Amino acid sequence: MPEKNRKEVPEYGCIVGGEERYGGEILDVRFPWNGELVARVHLATDSDWEDAIRSAERGFSLTRHLSSFERYRILSRLATDVEARAEELAVQMVMEGGKTITFARQEVIRAAETLRVSAEEAKRIGGEVIPLDWTPGNEGRFAITRRMPIGVVLGIVPFNFPLNLACHKLGPAVAAGNSILLKPASATPVSALLLGKMLLSAGFPKEALGVLPSPGETAGRIAADPRIAFVSFTGSPDAGWKLRNTAGRKPVALELGGSAPVIVHDDANLPYAISRILTGGFINAGQVCISVQRVCLHQDIYEEACRALCTGAKALKAGDPRDEQTFIGPMITAEAARRALTVVQEAVAGGAQVLVGGTAEGNLFAPTILAGTTQEMRVNCEEIFAPVITLTPYDRFEDALGMANGVAYGLQIGIFTQDIGRIMRAHKRAEFGGVQMNDIPTFRVDHMPYGGVKGSGLGREGPRYAIEEMTVPRLLAFNPAGGPV
Repeated sequence: MPEKNRKEVPEYGCIVGGEERYGGEILDVRFPWNGELVARVHLATDSDWEDAIRSAERGFSLTRHLSSFERYRILSRLATDVEARAEELAVQMVMEGGKTITFARQEVIRAAETLRVSAEEAKRIGGEVIPLDWTPGNEGRFAITRRMPIGVVLGIVPFNFPLNLACHKLGPAVAAGNSILLKPASATPVSALLLGKMLLSAGFPKEALGVLPSPGETAGRIAADPRIAFVSFTGSPDAGWKLRNTAGRKPVALELGGSAPVIVHDDANLPYAISRILTGGFINAGQVCISVQRVCLHQDIYEEACRALCTGAKALKAGDPRDEQTFIGPMITAEAARRALTVVQEAVAGGAQVLVGGTAEGNLFAPTILAGTTQEMRVNCEEIFAPVITLTPYDRFEDALGMANGVAYGLQIGIFTQDIGRIMRAHKRAEFGGVQMNDIPTFRVDHMPYGGVKGSGLGREGPRYAIEEMTVPRLLAFNPAGGPV
């Protein structure tokens, strides 16, 4: 590339103790649609991480003493700034991650909401009063608990929601009074770097913040550092559980995705269910932890639902994510598309039928619908993380629920039915962190408790619930009499 053009590409340093640092290895950030160079980012060195951890320790001595109002004001200012720069942030996500512009704009709105909810929750961190006079001799005794900030929080952010999921780490950490170190995904580091600069402008102590783009293998080493008090990780199951094993005794929150199922019974509002399944299966090129992957259809509606889903999938526009009419943009890398295509081809070799799609060209993976799959096929029992759904008929609702439960993951499930009895049975028996009635598992409102069971992770996101994990309850017992009289 000519030197003149190289200078036009924005360059970013990592943020250590609130200051930008340049000098590490250069990471080229490229537009997944066409490979265009969109940014250069200086990766954090080992010494940058060491300095960032030491600074965050010092910063915690400041953040832990911020009043509820000060934490609220910082996060509110940040939310306002995110809203004011919404189009800039949306375009940035399109260019570094290939997210469609319409979906990127939605993510900015969600990010601002996550920050505003975190700001409100900063004023609601309470405790309880506990009577201690349950046994003779303890008359008059009682205790209170208060939630104290935990310390230095490490937030590890994936590529698929580089802004909002950074806010889900940063917002609760700031609200709780902690210092925060963010490690963004290597594919999408700029969104987090911009967010970090905006947080500093909002008044957060600079010593308490680091944003350090780094290779993925760095995460485990930093998570194991005893000076890190809490780790919040969103990413692949393999990476997440490996990190959990290396983190030591510190608490860790893992949001690891899964193979999200939908059950559509014969009494469902079928047109609505079809519309929502198409959205949940193909939005963001299927690169969503709760993307619809397995669809169980009652046999009485199976044929009708198949036709409608195939017609709908064929009508979806795939292509340049900058085009407002595009629904499916490129996957994050051509290698990711190839891996997903291999899983689809394995299923076809095992007897599955491709109803729609089943092809990939570079990063662009065609919306794909498969029939005739089995539970044991990887396209069902593993997370494919691509715009692929499988369709399976069932007779009894309990059979469908058994198929839904029959994988190693359990993040969210969607069930379409008008029978409240079925819903209540599913709520009791479904092995998932969340059950969505008459909606897809991809539904998420950012203040709700969100997380999974089994291989899908540990802990819960949502500002209120993340704050609970980023704080520790401390008891203070009172003996008003001061001892025997």
